[in-house]
This record gives sequence, C-alpha cells and structure tokens, in this order.
Amino acid sequence: MRVHELSRIVSNVSLFVSGLNKRAIICVMKLNLFAWLNKGRYLDLNILQWAIPLFLAVTAIVFEFVEHGLEGELIFDLAFMSETIIFGLMGPIIVGFIIAWMRELVNAEKQAIAEVYVLNRELEAKVIERTAALEQRNAELDKANHELQKLDEMKSEFVSLVSHELRAPLTALNGGLEVALQAESLSAASRHTLEAMMDESARLTQFVQTILDISRLEAGRLTLNLGPVAVSPILYRSVEVVLGTRRKIKWSLPAEIPPVWADEIYYEQIIRNLLRNADKYSPPELLIEINVHVKDSNISVEVADHGAGIPPEMQKKIFDRFQRGHKGESAPPGWGLGLYFAKKLTEAQGGTLILHSPHWTKTDAPGSSFLIAMPIASGEPNESGHA
Repeated sequence: MRVHELSRIVSNVSLFVSGLNKRAIICVMKLNLFAWLNKGRYLDLNILQWAIPLFLAVTAIVFEFVEHGLEGELIFDLAFMSETIIFGLMGPIIVGFIIAWMRELVNAEKQAIAEVYVLNRELEAKVIERTAALEQRNAELDKANHELQKLDEMKSEFVSLVSHELRAPLTALNGGLEVALQAESLSAASRHTLEAMMDESARLTQFVQTILDISRLEAGRLTLNLGPVAVSPILYRSVEVVLGTRRKIKWSLPAEIPPVWADEIYYEQIIRNLLRNADKYSPPELLIEINVHVKDSNISVEVADHGAGIPPEMQKKIFDRFQRGHKGESAPPGWGLGLYFAKKLTEAQGGTLILHSPHWTKTDAPGSSFLIAMPIASGEPNESGHA
C-alpha cells in the first residue's frame, strides 16, 4: 500500500516537473523566435512591402480561379476579370503603398532616434567636460580665496600689532606735551609750537585708534554693548567736542526723542565722524544743520552741510576705505576712513547710513547730508529735546 502511494506521489511529481519543463521550453522558444525575427530580416519593411502584396495577389487570384472553377466552366467574363483586378491587383497595390508609407515613417523615426542619441552623447560629453572644467576652476578659486583670507588675516594682525605698538609711545608723547604746556615760563612761539604738536599728536592717536577699531570690526572681534542710548546728550556732546563754538549749528529736534538701541560709545563715534566730515567739506562761515526725525520704529539723525557736495561718480564708493569726496592739493586733510568706519559701525548695530547729495537747490553750495537711522529701544521712557 505504501509502495503504491509512493509510486503515485513520484508519478505526480514527475508530471509536475515535466509540465514545468514544457512551460519553460515554450517560453524559451517564444523568446528565441522573437529575437530571431528581430535579428533577421523577417520584420524588415523593405521585404514586407513586396512579400505581403505578392502573397495577397497570389491568394486572391488562386481564390478567384478556384471559386469560378467550382461553379462550373471557367469563363473570363466581366465579373471574373473585375474581381481578379480588384482583389488580386488593386488591393495588394494599395497595401504595398501603405506599407511603403509606414516604412518611411519608421525610417524617419529611426533617423530621429539616432540623431537624438548622437546629440545626447555629445551633450553628455560636453557636460562631463564642462563639469570637470568647473570643478577645476572652483578648486582654483577656492585656493585663491583661502590664500586671500590668509593674507587678509595677516594684514589685520599686522595692523593690530602696529596700532598697539604705536599707542604706547603716542600716549607718552601726549602726556609729555600736556606737561610741557603747563609750564608758565614758555614763550608765545614755544607754546604755539607745542600746541600744534599736541593737535597733530592727538590726530595721529585718533587715526591709530580708528585703524585698530576697523581691524577689530573686520575680524569680528569688536565688542558692542547694545542698550538704550539717549540721543540728545550724544548730539550736544559731539558738537562740543568736534566743533566747539567756532561753527554755527541749526538744530531741529522734536520735543520728545525716544532712546535708540545702540552702543553708546560707538554711536557717538558715528555722530562725531559725520560732524568732522561736514566741518571739513563746508566753508567755516556757513552753518551745519542737525535734524532728528522719529518715524515708525526708527530714529534718524541727519547732519547736513552747505559745502560743494559730492560728485555723482563718487557717491557709490564714498563709503569705501580710503575714499574721499574731494582729492587734490586743495582737499582738506584726512585718510578716507571716517565714513567707511561710520558705515560699518552703523550696520553692526542694526542701523543704516544714507547719503543725499545735492541736499540743497543752490548750485554754488548744493551741500550733502548723511542720515543715520537706528532702531528705537522699546519700553524706555522718552527724553526731552532742546533747540
């Protein structure tokens, strides 16, 4: 019994395996036949254009002969000739024209595919070439940028070192000049000479400090202590230090001025730089105007002069380093760093510094105005302005 069951199981497995083999053989035969048809010329439309019409013509003529022969005596009458011409001649010719038209479409498509393939290969080659060139160029630019950064760091370190080294002897020189000026036995000529030396030493000290602050600002090492800053005291103190009583000032301040959010020391430094610039580039007998505007969330301080103005070609680069509004022997002394430093300090504190020139409609003295806008310190009491 067990032997019979075992033989039955083996027989079923054999049938199942043979069925799988037959299916696999049929699939392989189909694949081989399809590949053979594609590799050979059996699907070539040049052959099919003539083979199919010829086959149809022969089939139609044989069918007509057989059909009329079975009906009786074969007579070449009008019916027989018309059917033979229509089905045996005209039909195959029409099919041949259709296949020829299809062949032209297929050939055009093949040609288009070939051209697209060639263009695609050429485009890929160009993309690879351009990508390699861009990568090489980017590597060169990266290297050059790294070298420039190193040079800039070396420059900043050198400027900082020189500035530190100059501050000590300048401090000693200023102290010595102050002591010398206190002597009562000095003649008028000696005192005048010492005062001139004192002024030049102070100017050089200020220049060294400006260079040091600029190098720190560019290196990101300048510390800003932002907080509420009263505007009016800064303006009055700056005018007293920079201009004193030798220049006429026209004030235009609102009754109440909210404090600005800024660094008090560097905010005052910006105002002083703008006042020095107005003092340098305007006649001493003409007044300087200081206007304060409170608008939205900003407080704007405008310093306007009645000078010759700034030429349009210079306005785009007036805030660059070592750029000055006027050059030549008649130009006032300076290094072209005041406006650059003021612009950088303003932006570092979240404000804006804008130039307007000409400011007035006068052709002989169009003047210039610099407008510094800083954000209002929220939640702080207002201050009273005085004109």
